[in-house]
Amino acid sequence: MTTKGTPGRVVRIDDETWAAYGELCAEEGTSRADDLRRHAHARVQAWRKKQAIQRRLNKLDASES
Repeated sequence: MTTKGTPGRVVRIDDETWAAYGELCAEEGTSRADDLRRHAHARVQAWRKKQAIQRRLNKLDASES
């Protein structure tokens, strides 16, 4: 079941890990879907920050040439 307007995604995770992940998330008061969304969001933010830093460094290198 997906939230209206949010596309569903398919991932392949073995049953044992999926069940344990469900228990872990329940203990933390969240859902697997929310936990995965937050993880993906954090990873993308870190990646974008790294890209921005690299672009700034590339500009500095180009201006020094």
